[in-house]
Amino acid sequence: MLDLKTFKSALEQLEEERKIPKEKILEAIESAMAAAYKKDYGKKGQIIRAKFDLETGKTTFFQVKIVVDESIAIVDNTPPHPSPKEREEFKSLPLGEVGGGEYSVKNTDDERVHFNPEHHIMLEDAKKIKKGVELNDEIIFPLEPKEDYGRIAAQTAKQVIIQKIREAERISIMNDYGTKEGEIISGIVQKVERGNIYIDFNRATGILPAEEQIPGEFWERGRRIRAYLYLVEDTPRGINLRLSRTHPKFIEKLFSMEAPEIQNGVVEIKSVAREAGSRSKIAVYSNDEHIDAVGSCVGQKGTRVNTVTAELSGEKIDIIPWSTDMKIFVTNSLSPAKVISIEMDEPEHKALVEVADDQLSLAIGKGGQNVRLAAKLTGWRIDIKGDGKLITSEEDEVPVKKETE
Repeated sequence: MLDLKTFKSALEQLEEERKIPKEKILEAIESAMAAAYKKDYGKKGQIIRAKFDLETGKTTFFQVKIVVDESIAIVDNTPPHPSPKEREEFKSLPLGEVGGGEYSVKNTDDERVHFNPEHHIMLEDAKKIKKGVELNDEIIFPLEPKEDYGRIAAQTAKQVIIQKIREAERISIMNDYGTKEGEIISGIVQKVERGNIYIDFNRATGILPAEEQIPGEFWERGRRIRAYLYLVEDTPRGINLRLSRTHPKFIEKLFSMEAPEIQNGVVEIKSVAREAGSRSKIAVYSNDEHIDAVGSCVGQKGTRVNTVTAELSGEKIDIIPWSTDMKIFVTNSLSPAKVISIEMDEPEHKALVEVADDQLSLAIGKGGQNVRLAAKLTGWRIDIKGDGKLITSEEDEVPVKKETE
């Protein structure tokens, strides 16, 4: 005898721990009981369903038949797939006799199903049972309840329950994390394998590939980690959460968490240029002339930018005021270097910048990093002139020094 109190308690526990609605669990149980019934007592082609009453603990079984007519189903004794020899032999005959029974050669392009009395019911017969019935409706026939099931039927039922609960859990996880795509999420490091970090999020596992990790960071099992969720994948093996700590959006979201002005839209991050683990530049703009965009990101005594820098393992961050005037924007992007003059080539998106001799190394940066990030930030090619030299930079390339005549 089923203990309904214990059963209901188990349903509530599953609902709470796995976030699966109890209606979905009941649906899984009903599908399993119907599968077990069909395994031991059903016939080929039958559609059997079960209904479990949570209040009484009783289960009722019924057979379902689909309403069809001759436009949907082929109603005769014709084999569905005549052999090539039979098709060739009888293709000229509309009707023939084979082995004492009628046989007609059917068009193999006929998309109609073959009528099965266990699966279908003709429209005229269905109308005698239920008024107003239409094609493809379902007609229900009660079945005799059974309580004794064999071992194979029980195994079938178990497999159906496991499959249905996994499907329900997958949908629940997808609904939950699908809405978090493009956000920062926090989890516990589960394991590190072949450079990839696997992160536990209770009901889902995320992967932080080696190429999405900040160089120089080391994560141990059990440590809490935050990362940017850039993709939620539904695969045959389950839900995959693709994570990154090098993505430009990661730095944007971190500043959004620290600066209410960004969160409420008063301050915007217009562009980001990042070399993860080393240095980043962000261009910010305020929609309110009374709000200092750079100051909002820096925070009082640098608290906000320092918090972001600490999360990024010491990555340096230059906060640049964005401008619609590209001359001003390119000039700002080379900060902390000071620019003497600038010439803009609008069609080619090129800028020739002149700096004082003592500012040249600052403008270029270590390994060309400063000018490279400035080019990424603005989307312009930036050439720097100073100390008798011309430094030409292309986006994503280390500047090459050339001696001028």
